[in-house]
Amino acid sequence: MNAGEQLRALRERLGLSIRDVETASAKLAAKYDDSDYIVSLSRLSDMETKGVSPNLHRLYSLSIVYHVDFADILRMYKLDLRNVPDDLGISAVPNTHLTNALDTQQEVEIPVRLDPGFDERSTSPIIRMIQRWGTIPIHLLKKFTTRKFTYGYVGHDDWTMYPLIMPGAFIQVDEGKRKVAEGPWRSEYERPIYLVETRDGFTCCWCEVIGSILTLKSHPLSPVKTRLVKMGSEAEIIGQVVGVAMQLEGRSAPPEAKGR
Repeated sequence: MNAGEQLRALRERLGLSIRDVETASAKLAAKYDDSDYIVSLSRLSDMETKGVSPNLHRLYSLSIVYHVDFADILRMYKLDLRNVPDDLGISAVPNTHLTNALDTQQEVEIPVRLDPGFDERSTSPIIRMIQRWGTIPIHLLKKFTTRKFTYGYVGHDDWTMYPLIMPGAFIQVDEGKRKVAEGPWRSEYERPIYLVETRDGFTCCWCEVIGSILTLKSHPLSPVKTRLVKMGSEAEIIGQVVGVAMQLEGRSAPPEAKGR
């Protein structure tokens, strides 16, 4: 069934007339003082029989009147919010920033059965060790951690941590780890990376603190210069980067270094 047919079937299953829908949506319009919420007799008829698409306000009204999740109404019109994680990579944003695009995700697919012969000490394609995937509500996963995470996107113009973290990467940030750790570290891979907010925006980098001065250190192979800023007035550490998801295919070279 197309979207209009689904809406009609849903309305009839609930025992609602077109007049009932108009009356209920008018109450919603009065509550918010916005006539865009009204689903009139003629408009609903056009939706159900002529394939006319409603505006966002009327979609919301229908979800309220029919007592269904707004996301379910959107899916009738082939707008599936579950596609957000896959689709985020389409937009090449130049600046590093925090993102809440994943906050509304209610379910996640995880491996629920692994191959009994799987040896975690050996490198292997993940698809070969997962026997079955399952979908579970995200809120059930929250009980497994007491840490507060936020998520960020490394802009396509941000080469600060190249080649460890490529532009276009998504990062997971532990907000409970804001104190800059001191070395020594055996390698650059052990050194903590932080997401920092400055007056110019966000950056993902190594950090050093001496007094009130915060040094934003770039990777040695990066063309981005190391910067000095004042803690508090000029910069704030959001947290430590604890997870990274990035594409390795099609990586471009950074611009020429302009000195340090």
